Amino acid sequence: MHIHILGICGTFMGSLAVLAKQMGHTVSGCDANVYPPMSTQLEEQGITLMEGFKAEHLQPHPDLVVIGNALSRGNPAVEYTLEQGLDYCSGPEWLSRYVLRGRWVLAVAGTHGKTTTSSMLAWILSYAGLSPGYLIGGVASNFPSSAAVGESPFFVVEADEYDSAFFDKRSKFVHYAPRTAIFNNLEFDHGDIFPDLAAIQRQFHHLVRIIPGNGLILSPRDDDNLNEVLEQGCWSQRQAMDLLSEGTDAALEERGMSWFVRLLSSDGSHFEIGKRLDGAPAPTAQVQWTLSGTHNVRNALAAVAAAHHAGVAIDVACEALEQFQGVKRRQELLGEVNGVRVYDDFAHHPTAIAITLEGMRAKFIKAQRSGRLIAVIEPRSNTMKMGVHKDVLAQSSSSADMTYWFDAGTAAFDLASIVKASSTPARLADSIETLVATLAAEAKTGDDIVIMSNGGFGGIHQKLLQALRASAS
Repeated sequence: MHIHILGICGTFMGSLAVLAKQMGHTVSGCDANVYPPMSTQLEEQGITLMEGFKAEHLQPHPDLVVIGNALSRGNPAVEYTLEQGLDYCSGPEWLSRYVLRGRWVLAVAGTHGKTTTSSMLAWILSYAGLSPGYLIGGVASNFPSSAAVGESPFFVVEADEYDSAFFDKRSKFVHYAPRTAIFNNLEFDHGDIFPDLAAIQRQFHHLVRIIPGNGLILSPRDDDNLNEVLEQGCWSQRQAMDLLSEGTDAALEERGMSWFVRLLSSDGSHFEIGKRLDGAPAPTAQVQWTLSGTHNVRNALAAVAAAHHAGVAIDVACEALEQFQGVKRRQELLGEVNGVRVYDDFAHHPTAIAITLEGMRAKFIKAQRSGRLIAVIEPRSNTMKMGVHKDVLAQSSSSADMTYWFDAGTAAFDLASIVKASSTPARLADSIETLVATLAAEAKTGDDIVIMSNGGFGGIHQKLLQALRASAS
């Protein structure tokens, strides 16, 4: 079958393309913006990429057109598909129909941490010898690609609440019918398609309704938004998770939780995971790894608990985590020049910015770095550009010593107000070239610079590294 994917360089659609290729299909696709790491991964898989959305890209006619949710009526490729009566479907529908049917699906949902938690879970199952399939909205360093068909019934999927396509406004995850579901957290996001938090909660409850009675929902005990969803009705097993500041058995019993994690190092590089059910003693295992931040510790707890539902022992899961290498664009170290480290992070929401910088600050302090933590932020997600979170955006970078906010001219509000409201030093930039020159000139040995955007950010990462090398020579 020849499958042509519209919007192929999106994280989800790119992973879908990898799956289709592995299943023996001929795969091609087009997109308006092509940039690494997804474009590189697709080219390595031998998938044909085309720039733009032209009708001629669909000639000769493919057997099936898979349409990404970023496309809408008026797009030339969409209009041609409809006019010619070509067979088409959404990405989530294709995944459900051709990959997930009859499998034990482990789905990871939530506002934050989906990609990292999915990667951890897939890696744990792989380490345990279960040969899972997986589809992850990013590139995990432990795997050669972001998706694999797998050789067992188990399939791990990053379960996004965004809509499926212009002709299917249900959340993607409703198509997946998981047996194991992780609900990491829930905040208001995707303001371009959801009017309020209640609308997102409604979609999450649609997912709850299709999880079987012998299935499992894992969610943090202290997330009120998720608790409200589950209080609307839950027909499956439910196990709570929590991050403990103090972890005596008495505290566990009082909180009534099933899974817990206890920090053994303030930066999150060493922790203990345990399970307590029906008053039994809590089996525990420790993890020492290269990642940092309490958000990653919570992600790890969720992955261990979900893997346990699939039959993986806690100690085996924790062994796997010690070999987990992270995900590209999640606090990814791109290079170090003259003692200045440059990181890339896929920040899409004020909370994501805040927890990432908090984690990096803790790691920075533990390593006794002598310089500054500098954040370079492009508010690029639809929700941030709309100004939905503008009142909390300024303080999201408070863990940084200096913040540069980049104004691409697409925000619906004045980014200068964010700089003005910042409690820590902040500047506004509207030119990537000027910003790179400023950073290269002001960076000092010991500084950590983290570039935060859910897009390509004009190639600023490599431009900055080149500028730092030039200034060091």
